[in-house]
This record gives sequence, C-alpha cells and structure tokens, in this order.
Amino acid sequence: MLDRLKRRLGLSRPDRSEEKKLASDGSVPDRMKLAKSKETSPDILYYLAEHDEEASVRRAVAGNSSTPLQASSVLSKDSDIDVRLALAERLIHLLPQLSEDKQSQIYTFAVNALGALALDEVLKIRVALSSALKDHAHAPPKVVLQLAKDIEREVSEPVLRYCILLPDEDLIEILKSHPASWAVSAIASREKVSEALSTAVYETEDEPGTLALIGNTGAEIAVNTLTSIVQKAKDLPDWHKPLASNPHLPPELAKEMAFYADQSVRDILLERTDFDNREIEDISKAFKRRLAFLEEEDSGKTTLERVQEAHAKGELDDEFIMDAIGVRDREFVEYALAAKAGVSVEAVKKVMELHAPKPTISLVWKAGFSMRTALAVQREIAKVPSAEIMNPRGGTDYPLSKKELEWQLDFLGLS
Repeated sequence: MLDRLKRRLGLSRPDRSEEKKLASDGSVPDRMKLAKSKETSPDILYYLAEHDEEASVRRAVAGNSSTPLQASSVLSKDSDIDVRLALAERLIHLLPQLSEDKQSQIYTFAVNALGALALDEVLKIRVALSSALKDHAHAPPKVVLQLAKDIEREVSEPVLRYCILLPDEDLIEILKSHPASWAVSAIASREKVSEALSTAVYETEDEPGTLALIGNTGAEIAVNTLTSIVQKAKDLPDWHKPLASNPHLPPELAKEMAFYADQSVRDILLERTDFDNREIEDISKAFKRRLAFLEEEDSGKTTLERVQEAHAKGELDDEFIMDAIGVRDREFVEYALAAKAGVSVEAVKKVMELHAPKPTISLVWKAGFSMRTALAVQREIAKVPSAEIMNPRGGTDYPLSKKELEWQLDFLGLS
C-alpha cells in the first residue's frame, strides 16, 4: 500500500537509466511503450507528461494508472484535447477510491485538476465532465459548482437538474444571478426541491420555471408561496391543471381556484382523494356560487342595485365578497365595502388607490369582514405590493389592534 502511494505521489526514485534514455531519445513506439506500461517509473511518466512532443504518448500517460497524480496539474493544461479528456476519465474513475481520504494530497491533486478541466475553454471537455459528474456520488462539490455556474446550457443544465451534491444555498445563489429560463426550469425539476428552494424559483418570476415547479411532485412548496401562485394563475391557464394536481395544494386554495378554473380543472379537484368529503363539497359549492354570481352579473341590474339587493337580504358576508373577488368584480366589492362600512363608494375608491395595507384592512374591518377577506382585498382590489401585504395574526386575526384600526379610520376621515 505504501509503495503504491509513493508511486502515485511520484516519490519513488528507482534507478532506471534505460527508461530515462528511451524517454528522452527513444522513438515514438519506444516512448509509447513506456507511457502505457504500469511498470514504468512514476518519474519517467511525469517526464513524458511534461516534455513529450507526441500527443498520443501524453494521452497514454494520462490514462496510465501508474502515472502519479501529481502530474495531473500538467496534463490538465495539455494543448491536446484528447489528453485532457483522458485525464478527466481517469480522475473520475478514481474518485470513489480517493474520496476515502479527502484530506490527502493526492485527492487535492485530483480535485484541482478536475477544477481546471471544469473551466476548460473547450466546450467538449466541460460537457464530458458534466455528463460524468451530474449523478456521481463522489463528485467534488467545488467542481460541480463550477459546472453548475457554466454559461453553456449543455454543461450546467444536467448538473443543475440531477446533481444531489449541490446545496440549496448554492442553487438559490444561482437563481439570483443566472438569467436563463432553462436554468430555473432545471432547478425546479430536481427530484427533491425544498420549500426554500421552491420559493426562490418562484421569486425569479420565470413562468416556465414556476410551471415546472408546480408540476413537480417532489417539490415542497410553502403555503404562502402556493397562495401567491394560485393568485397569479388566474391569468395563466397553463398552470391550472398542474396546480389542481399538486399534492401540496390545500383545500382552501383549491376552493379559491374554483372561481376561475374551467370544468376540466373542476373535475381534477373533485376527484382528489386527499380531500375529505366536506372539503370536496365546499369546492363543488364554490364552483356553483361562481356560476350563480356570473349569472347575476348578466341579469341586467346595475352593480349598485345588486349590492343593495344582497345587503337587504343580509347576504353581504365574507363568502359573498370572496365570490366577487374571485370573479374579479372590483366594482361590486367597492360598493359592498361602502354599503357595509356606511361610507361613500368614492371614499372606498380613494382608500384602494392608496395601495397601502393599513388603510385597506382598517376599512375592511369597519365593514365587518374577516381578516381573510381583508387579505384578499389587499391583494386583488387595493393591489398592495406583495412585500407590504399584512397577513393575519395567528392565521385569522387582524394584525392591528382596535385602537390602531380606529386611528387609521380617523386619519382617513372615515371614523
């Protein structure tokens, strides 16, 4: 074992004068014989790697298991492409064995050489490395990260999609800096995608990437991210079916989809086996309410008349407003808020035009609706920027105290 290690490090110094003579003055066949032989001295093999003018000889040296890995730094910079490819093949073959001691000098030689090849100017070499290392259990993290950041799709895409050794923090950094849509889709399509990584994919605002994400059953998606996706999907019909089939879609978001999805999506939602009977019934009712609301829109009555009629019947509850928001009847929502809050519709419009969270939720509170409705009004009617939206406290409660809500209304002249 010690002798073999010495040979790899190039520390063995046998007196082989005949080898030296052949290496420096021998014919190509003689030098080729030396380059291929497992018995050739490591010193001679290193010499051939560094000085032989014949590329075929250097290729044989690169593939010789007796060549000291110390020569890898020389071979990785060889002018001949096939020499560099031969070196890459040998180093990749040795990785499982070398990885047993990642602190060893020979492991460092191998990784540094692979790192140089990962930056090679010749695309063919980088593609070969990417293909071999994308699912290699012992691929050096430093090298796969270099390949993942490559600007050429042929190099980086396989690594981004399949290499399990890339940590989330590196992938998230790539998502922040990589402009290519295919890179986003590759990361979104990984076998396993964490919630943090899913959020980073969605935050790129890349539509094909998000479509790949919601269609990936191995992707864990946080509820907040899914909520935003469901909202955005209203304008993107291609997202509807994969969203309806997504295993992480909660019933309340499926119910929200009922206000804009078509019959084929309705069927997917109602056939899900992970929703209980009550949840399925709620989704079915949501579809029916949507149709009823749309029929009412076509009744010939003005929006004000429809709101007054519903208000007189005591029907202007959270569910009714959420129906109106679901079918994007902005005018109905504004008139309903005015009727319930006892203010003019002009005052409501002015609050919505502020695009601010506190005035919006204060008005919805005054109208007697829940914070869930206030959240939807912020998003859909007031168009509050997503980063500024105020979410419910504890999942259901208003995030402002009664005193703070009243102060907002007083400031707006609506108390």
